[in-house]
Amino acid sequence: MVDQPLWEQIGFSFVQHYYKMFDSDRTQLGSIYIDQSCLTWEGQQFEGKRAIVEKLSSLPFAKIAHSITTQDHQPTPDYCILSMVIGQLKVSSTVIHNLYI
Repeated sequence: MVDQPLWEQIGFSFVQHYYKMFDSDRTQLGSIYIDQSCLTWEGQQFEGKRAIVEKLSSLPFAKIAHSITTQDHQPTPDYCILSMVIGQLKVSSTVIHNLYI
């Protein structure tokens, strides 16, 4: 068996770490982002570590579990890693939503 390229190992480890932290305590995600980080969530843009963590921490579900189906990682010319993650979410909400039709 051939060893995975370094970018695959780094990407895989990062994805596992990120989603484990996201599922257990989203407030801790600040250790992953920097002040120049950007996040787009449902068309809204958030810039900087603080704004991103505030957004992720304020999501209206108490528990979430990510089930990763597949992940692909590619190196970029500027020595970064681009990751694509596909999977499923299991969400438990403490917020009761009313639907009126």
